Parts: sequence; structure tokens; C-alpha cells
Amino acid sequence: MQMTRQFPRTSLPVIAGLAIVAVFAIGDGRAISPTTEAPAGGALKGVAEFQSIADSGARSVALFTEAAKVITSPRCMNCHPATRHPKQGDTMHPHMPPINAGESGTGIAGLSCNSCHRSTNTAVPGSRVGSVPGAEHWLLAPASMAWEGLTLGGICRQIKDPARNGGRSLADIHRHMETDHLVGWAWHPGAGRRPAPGTQDVFGALIGAWIATGAECPA
Repeated sequence: MQMTRQFPRTSLPVIAGLAIVAVFAIGDGRAISPTTEAPAGGALKGVAEFQSIADSGARSVALFTEAAKVITSPRCMNCHPATRHPKQGDTMHPHMPPINAGESGTGIAGLSCNSCHRSTNTAVPGSRVGSVPGAEHWLLAPASMAWEGLTLGGICRQIKDPARNGGRSLADIHRHMETDHLVGWAWHPGAGRRPAPGTQDVFGALIGAWIATGAECPA
């Protein structure tokens, strides 16, 4: 009689997760090669460099425009798409495998985000992507916080609007941008990804100064 090898039931989720990671790694081949260090995300001017702008409103707009170099970088925009389908890579192409983050932002039944995204970045040796990104409570931004397709002014007004920013005050926004670990991941995205410009400290200071000068938005 021919014997068929049976895998233990507890191993099936692990096997499924590994298969998904394999597809993820192959599908994201357009990311920066992990064989070379990902280049820095670029410089970010500090608050002091805007003190020469005498008009506080104009200075506020300039501060937000500088902070927006982070907000509009792939590290942020990939998680603030126009649909419930995340983007990935420095080219902000559709996530592979295709996934619907659902209303919760954490995926749908049978394919949750944490099937692949763990609490830290996960190296994928031998792949073209280098690593699978990860952080605690990995999830897509709510639909009301979609930034893709908006102008800088549109993003700015949305960030200020409690009806579309999760009920946050400007003080809450500042704290979120300056200290939240998911925001901070943008500067530590793992092998094969370009970090956001500057540092989280500089970014947080720009947001704080933008609020202090009236939280004015670009036209």
C-alpha cells in the first residue's frame, strides 16, 4: 500500500505564510537590490532654516511643504493609498500578492497583514526584495486618511480635519508624527528600501513648528 506523508495540522499556517512571503519577495523585484545598501532618503531642512521668512503664514506653509517630503515619500504613501489595496516598493506599485486591507486595515479573513508582516522587518535571504517590512500593529491607514492623488494642500487640510484624521487634535497630530513607532518605521524600513528623508526628530519638529505658526496649508 502506498503511504502518503501527512503534515501536522499546526504546520499548515506556517507553510501558507512562507508561500505568501515567497510570492511577496518575487513580486517586489522592482525594489532596490538588497546586495547594495539602500541610499538615504535625502535631506530634510530643520526648523531654523525657515526663521528668515518674516510672514508667519508663509513660514507655516513652507514648514509643511518641507515636512511633506516625508509624507509624500513611498514609505508613507504606500500605506495611505486611494483604495484599500496597499502599494509597495520605491515605485509605489500594487502590493504583491494582491491584498485587500479591509475596513480594519489589517486584511481580510484568510489573508491578514500579519500573515507576512511581523513585529519587525524580516530578512528574506536570496530574494530580490531583501526583507519583508514589519512593525507592531502593522496596518493600512483608514480610508479617510488616504493621501494618494491629493495635492499637498489637500493632504494638509485632511491631516487637520478631525473628521478625517481619526478625531485627532493638532497636538495629537504632532505627537503622532513625532513619536509613533509606525511613523518611525519610515526611517528604518529594512533592506532593499529607501528610508524617508531626514529623521523622525527633524520631521516632528517641522510639524510642531507648522502648528505653532498657524498650521497653514499650501493653496
